[in-house]
Amino acid sequence: MRDWLSDVFRDRPAWMNVALVFCAFMTFVYVPWDFLWKPAAHDEEVWFGVLFTGTTAKLLEIPHFIVYAMLTYGLRRMRPWAGTLAAIYSAQIALGMFIWNLMYLEGWLLPLFVGTVGAIPFILLAFAFWSAEDFREPRGNLRERYGDWALVTGASAGIGLEFARALARDHVNLVLTARREDRLRELATELEADRGIQTRVIDYDLSREGAADDLADAVRDLQISILINNAGFGYSGRFDLQDSEKIRELVTTNCVSPAVLTARLLPAMHARGRGAVIFTGSVAGRQPLPLHAAYSASKAFDNFLGEALYVETRDSGVDVLVVEPGSTETEFQAVAGEIAHPGERADRVVETALDALGQQPSVVSGWANYLRALLAERLPSRPLRLYIAREVMKQQTPPELR
Repeated sequence: MRDWLSDVFRDRPAWMNVALVFCAFMTFVYVPWDFLWKPAAHDEEVWFGVLFTGTTAKLLEIPHFIVYAMLTYGLRRMRPWAGTLAAIYSAQIALGMFIWNLMYLEGWLLPLFVGTVGAIPFILLAFAFWSAEDFREPRGNLRERYGDWALVTGASAGIGLEFARALARDHVNLVLTARREDRLRELATELEADRGIQTRVIDYDLSREGAADDLADAVRDLQISILINNAGFGYSGRFDLQDSEKIRELVTTNCVSPAVLTARLLPAMHARGRGAVIFTGSVAGRQPLPLHAAYSASKAFDNFLGEALYVETRDSGVDVLVVEPGSTETEFQAVAGEIAHPGERADRVVETALDALGQQPSVVSGWANYLRALLAERLPSRPLRLYIAREVMKQQTPPELR
């Protein structure tokens, strides 16, 4: 518990941690109690110094809850907009101090004095939030933050390609690996010309036994500071209709290769005191998926491995993250044999991952995916969840594979 609290409150000034705790208390304790249990006849709410009572006050608790919930999330994740929102809300309270005292106290000198005294702390708080440097650059330059070289697996298309482009924008040199050398060469030429970086192309099939060790040996002369474990594929259909060799290749690519590459490259990062490892997991790994059984199991492996390593490396200077996309606009659906369906853009998945790196063990890309995963985990029983998942996967699986 102590280590978890230390992780929650790190990289944030003490005064901001106090504000975070207050917002969390208002979000999860006070406002829900006020809204759900307190009789409307006794309810009071203040906005801009104006007192509201009864049903009106009850309704005005909803925007209060929204503001505190947003601030709890924003301060916890140090989102740039949270500093602006906190400053505006603090300024609203400061203004309310003047209006309240002028409206509800007799005379003008005493209300002015009391309002000024009451407003000063909130004016200072608003100024502190507005000028806080902590919100200005949530990500920072990846090369300056971690080092010169990154290894991206599965870089020829989709999420891996977008990771390569994002890293190149920060002038990180790249080792690009996948099975299709022609696409890697084309990408390498593009990034060298546009970003002025160095690249190395290695066409390895990570479904082959021993390929991950061979790849680690091939980059031994480079100081790999960022590892993107992105290579992977899906395999749609009923398990007894699937080819056992392809299942072996899936497990090797999705599980064995990222584990081995991380085991080979992580010690050097740890010794240098900085580095980053990103696993492309999936919301599919949050629960078993009938008709996608091997894939969901493999992504559960990635999700769990990455989250465990986040805690193991937290005090070493090495950041580990699992990004969990849902359906994405990549070649995944065609390779997996799925029926085509809408998905999120790959570059948005990458931006979500890089924004969360160093702040949390895992991140679900896309609010719709997050809500679906949360509701699926919390609401139905485990057996019911499996049958619901099967019905969803049926819509993406060709009839002959069901």
